[in-house]
Amino acid sequence: MTTIRQQIIEMLQQGEAEAKDLSQEIGISEKEVYSHLPHIAKSLPRQGKKMKIKPARCIACGYEFKSRERLTPPGRCPLCKSERIENPGFSVK
Repeated sequence: MTTIRQQIIEMLQQGEAEAKDLSQEIGISEKEVYSHLPHIAKSLPRQGKKMKIKPARCIACGYEFKSRERLTPPGRCPLCKSERIENPGFSVK
């Protein structure tokens, strides 16, 4: 039996996924996925792996949140103030 974090890592090794996809596949809340991701990112280098993060992006103006350190999606765009934000994507390489 594998832990939740191991299941998340396995899914991310198969390809890029958003927290929503991970939560539906594993059967946990999206909020819980976001709480596991920082721990996973910290532990992967010991295994010789790295978590790759595709930054969140504003759908309205195209602004990318490249410098954002938090893994959760932002509430709104700082440029156009739109709340239509594409969630960040995660993968393991």
